[in-house]
Amino acid sequence: MNRPARISLFSAPFWMAAIGLAFAPVTVSAEAIGDAALPGGETSWIGAKGRNAFTHQSANMSFEKRLDFKLGEALFQRLWVTAPTRTKAADGLGPLFNSRACSGCHIRNGRGHPIDENDREAGATSMLLRLSIPPQTPEQLRDHLDGKLATIPDPVYGGQFQDFSIPGIEAEGRVKVTYETTDVFLAGGETVTLRNPTYEMTDVAYGPLHADIMVSPRLAPPMIGLGLLEAIPESTLIAASDPQDADGDGISGRLNQVWDIAKGDMAIGRFGWKAGMPSLDQQNQNAFQFDIGLSTSLYPNGSGDCTDAQTACLKAPDGNDPEFEGLEVHSVMTDLVLYYARNIAPPARPNANDADVVAGEAIFGAIGCASCHTPRYELPERADLPEQSGQVIWPYSDLLLHDMGEGLADHRPEAQASGREWRTPPLWGIGHAQEIDPRASFLHDGRARTLLEAILWHGGEAENARDAVTKLPPSERSQLLTFLKSL
Repeated sequence: MNRPARISLFSAPFWMAAIGLAFAPVTVSAEAIGDAALPGGETSWIGAKGRNAFTHQSANMSFEKRLDFKLGEALFQRLWVTAPTRTKAADGLGPLFNSRACSGCHIRNGRGHPIDENDREAGATSMLLRLSIPPQTPEQLRDHLDGKLATIPDPVYGGQFQDFSIPGIEAEGRVKVTYETTDVFLAGGETVTLRNPTYEMTDVAYGPLHADIMVSPRLAPPMIGLGLLEAIPESTLIAASDPQDADGDGISGRLNQVWDIAKGDMAIGRFGWKAGMPSLDQQNQNAFQFDIGLSTSLYPNGSGDCTDAQTACLKAPDGNDPEFEGLEVHSVMTDLVLYYARNIAPPARPNANDADVVAGEAIFGAIGCASCHTPRYELPERADLPEQSGQVIWPYSDLLLHDMGEGLADHRPEAQASGREWRTPPLWGIGHAQEIDPRASFLHDGRARTLLEAILWHGGEAENARDAVTKLPPSERSQLLTFLKSL
């Protein structure tokens, strides 16, 4: 199939003259400030701070490639519209959706925020509810065991609860959250109040959900450094996994094995809250299909997540167009968005060598946090990933699944991940979260309003590290948090 010709939105010379200098990075060697201060290696952006800390391209990107980055950014921020319109390249929204743009969930490329429990009209923008049920037929059980089906969608509401829709189509309903609180007492007299959320789907438009429905809330994660995580060799992840805890340290991280659509085979999962996606491209295209309702080469359904029970949804016009590979988001678009997503730079850490930061990092390692939040990787040379090639990176993640205990369990398996397991989220950039969006919060469902709350929710394999934090003298606990905020 021939790909459509790439159309330049403006001439390259004009773009270079008008914008190029504004995006020229400041280059500082790792030797000059220590490689931990450059979490993305040479891709790290010096001076990135405030609400735009996550909006810069890889600092080592060639001048010629910045146009692709900016075009990918424009597509990431595009507001999609209902089909049909005269603007064929931007129609096909929905019919059911969670957001009209990628940037609607990933606010300035940062993390999302939870549902406002006091605003029923706000919707669940920047977080969503994943839905699934146990296998119901021998075919579903076979495909699930073979790995081709990571989850079984609800027969009426599909794999995701969409609380927005195009005109003439009913949204699936509304999402309501309520919280119960619990106090945790720390050494030194500090008390921390934790929030335990309960989610409810109300005003459901298409009848009851399945009796065995499993629901998992998911907050939009930050977008920095994704290409660097993709460049970590599979052999490194395999060597780090220890599913039987052979070394007896109480940490049994393991790989998720998931279906790679492009390869038609199983692959290691590394993206998503449960490592449910094998590649950044599949992660992006899955979001186009299920979050925005757009067809792509890997997910060509023009009706998005509509099910057979949602007949009006299936009959609604879509934006699939022969001019664009019969899709709504054709391969030139997905390639540009992929390049953009691979190259959002982690911000440099100007205070990485401050005394309290260094002391906090030592505590982080001593109490066992680094057993899962692996600090450092040396990436191999990659001709196909020039920006990521050969970089020394500090993501603070092993990308493995860990049992995080009953408190954080969603009781919803995904591929080979259990209902108690979560992928270790990278910590780089976490100190910028609430600079980028004051509403930003932590953990997979945003229940934690602070980093300390997030730590205190850790259980399972992380229980010993959590308990150690509760017993730290206040001065050392402050140093630990100072270190995390420096990332």
